[in-house]
Amino acid sequence: MNRYIDLIQQTFDFPTKEFHVENNELFFNGVNLMEIIQTYGTPLKLTYLPKISESIQNAKTYFNNAIKAHDYHGRYTYCYCTKSSHFSFVLNEALKNDIHIETSSTFDIPLVRSLYEKGKITKDTYIICNGFKRDLYKKYITELLNDGFVNCVPILDNLGEIDYYLEHVKVPFQVGIRIAADEEPKFGFYTSRLGVRYNDIIQLYEEKIKDHPLVSLKMLHFFINSGIRDTAYYWSELTRFIQKYVDLKKIAPSLDTMDIGGGWPIKTNVFFDYDYQYMADQIVKNIKWMCAKNNTTEPNIFTEFGSYTVGESGAVLYSILDEKLQNDKELWYMIDGSFITQLPDSWGLNQKYIMLAVNNWDETYQGISLGGLTCDSMDYYNSEAHQYNIYLPKIEKGRTQYIGFFHTGAYQESLGGYGGIQHCLIPAPKHVLIDKDENGEIKHWLFAKDQTEESMLKTLGY
Repeated sequence: MNRYIDLIQQTFDFPTKEFHVENNELFFNGVNLMEIIQTYGTPLKLTYLPKISESIQNAKTYFNNAIKAHDYHGRYTYCYCTKSSHFSFVLNEALKNDIHIETSSTFDIPLVRSLYEKGKITKDTYIICNGFKRDLYKKYITELLNDGFVNCVPILDNLGEIDYYLEHVKVPFQVGIRIAADEEPKFGFYTSRLGVRYNDIIQLYEEKIKDHPLVSLKMLHFFINSGIRDTAYYWSELTRFIQKYVDLKKIAPSLDTMDIGGGWPIKTNVFFDYDYQYMADQIVKNIKWMCAKNNTTEPNIFTEFGSYTVGESGAVLYSILDEKLQNDKELWYMIDGSFITQLPDSWGLNQKYIMLAVNNWDETYQGISLGGLTCDSMDYYNSEAHQYNIYLPKIEKGRTQYIGFFHTGAYQESLGGYGGIQHCLIPAPKHVLIDKDENGEIKHWLFAKDQTEESMLKTLGY
């Protein structure tokens, strides 16, 4: 008999640090998922809070190891990219780890104010303000600066942005400049729409920053969409960026920080083999080498990890409602939720997640496709990152099959319209938080109930 557990063990190096099976039931970071399902039902989203701190501490270790190994003289600073997940429980957990914040839009700033009022951050916390900024965003940033948030650093995204700050900020302040990097060759555009062109950066500094009594240039900012990966494209763009830093440093003595953005990947399949320490080593090594070559002081290094911070803390659990054989070979398992509304990246970007059965691991398996509840032909999930098929235990009458999608903690709630209107009025599922107490015992509680039909009708004006 070919059992589901045999398939998984033969396909992957299983069990892993995060996943193991006891009594034919799946555990996620030591959490008994069947116990969670029996307590709260499905569909549900969960966040395992300790994973957030673990990821942050790992990244700090990787970069500090690299700094020590290469006798690098700059410091490393970890920023969390709030757009990945704005939830209070995410920020509260992340900020336990002596980190800083990167913002992306106007309405991140009230969030920053709230964190300050609650004592989660101080006026010394770095607030790296990215994005193309409307006047209200610039106004909020200006208010932070005038109120004494000394490490609020607006990252200039275009040539005219600084004019607002020069007019309205009344205290000494620092700015950064974002470089408009070239996109990957397969991308729809050649150069990023975000940031200032390479050829304009020195002129921007000399004309608007260099001789102004209140403003100084702190940081040069870099980000590419494909993330930090061991590819010729990444190393080429990083080298070009470092060279611009070196050139700018010659005329801007206050420049002392290089922000390499976000983009560290997370595990989207059990085969994942990304070498974080190697990549940190190579980044630090490349910066040090080019600075030494040009007789330039080594900069401090900032990162803005978002998905890496929160992604692996999340999971979504579903029940299989029924199976449907639509022709000789296409068998569907229908879930009690929707991919379009609850895992929108799986629909919009064809993002793959780790998908595993939660129970019945000792049963035989079969190839299936997963269908969501919306009446939309695109509401399905039918392949994994490592293969073009999905396999799950066979369904037997009177026995419910449960499944989980893992490492779903970044972006899905905001993209899915959390708390608002979603496709076919499929409600947002309940959200459960999981943590450990002072004795290391698992504890869990309900953060949010299922979205109600009344709340949706109210939003729609009924």
